[in-house]
Amino acid sequence: MATIRTFQDFRDAIAGYRLPRILLTALDLDLFTAIGAQTWSLASLARHLRASPRGLEILCRNLAAVGLLVKSRGRYRNSLFAETVLNAKHAGYRGDYLKLLQGQWDDWSTLTRSVCLGQPVVAGEELDETAYRRQFTWAMHHRSMDVAPRLARQLDLLRARTLLDLGGGPGTYALAFLKKNLRLRATVCDRAPALAVAREIAEQSPVGQHLSYLPLDFMKAPIPGRYDVVWLSNVIHIYSPAENQKLLRKIARVLPPGGRLLIQEAFLHDHNGLAPLGANLFAVTMLLFTDRGNTYSVREVTDWLMRTGFQRVSLLNMKAGTGDWEGGILEAVR
Repeated sequence: MATIRTFQDFRDAIAGYRLPRILLTALDLDLFTAIGAQTWSLASLARHLRASPRGLEILCRNLAAVGLLVKSRGRYRNSLFAETVLNAKHAGYRGDYLKLLQGQWDDWSTLTRSVCLGQPVVAGEELDETAYRRQFTWAMHHRSMDVAPRLARQLDLLRARTLLDLGGGPGTYALAFLKKNLRLRATVCDRAPALAVAREIAEQSPVGQHLSYLPLDFMKAPIPGRYDVVWLSNVIHIYSPAENQKLLRKIARVLPPGGRLLIQEAFLHDHNGLAPLGANLFAVTMLLFTDRGNTYSVREVTDWLMRTGFQRVSLLNMKAGTGDWEGGILEAVR
């Protein structure tokens, strides 16, 4: 996003909500599933969805303008992407991640209250913990399934024999590392509902038999075992600086001298903590959904690592656009 310097810039930035709202409305209507592999006249599609022909025409025209639908002679069909990833009847559907995105529209509307309170507005106890964790874990798999193989191709794990994917949820990264390094054995550590999803995913993988499971609330209990490498992806942002340093000490205890910790995070990279923008926006998500979470700078996390038993901290550059976040992977040696 460009820097806001004029009223026009400010107006354009605020008006940025329009396309996201159009996309979310299409998901609310389950439009892409309804269209499927067929080509529809607007009148037939409106009857099928029980929607206003006028409203649907305006919606579909905008979806076609951004390439999600294809319009020809007044009729509409899905693009290849919409017919697969956004269609609940297709094997490539990423529904749990889409549901996560849909829910966040209402959650972000509570931001003013969260800023005043410094806390999430929606209480966690309102959720069915097991069902929520299961859906969230599938959502994280849908988010990571493209990214994980790209990162695995760039990280050198040839000398490692054991890897712990700490807070690894669906085990998507662990499976990608196993597929790239056939002599590696990996363990994914998370809570039981998340590991149930990881088992389902691993059963479909040719290297799934090399993945083990450690059910644990690692913030409350010691981490058992000994590993050559610990992979810590998208965990640090959930917790406070003090909690993260406590976790890093636990991780240091399961690594041998020379063992490696690899951290993937929404790191801030400039000295003022203003860039990249994506990492700062993600801090707002942490305000809305966690009690103490935030995003942190490479400098802050490096300082924590040096205090908790690590040395030789360095930033591993990944090819542009291949990681979960901008700026690379932070590596530290026990």
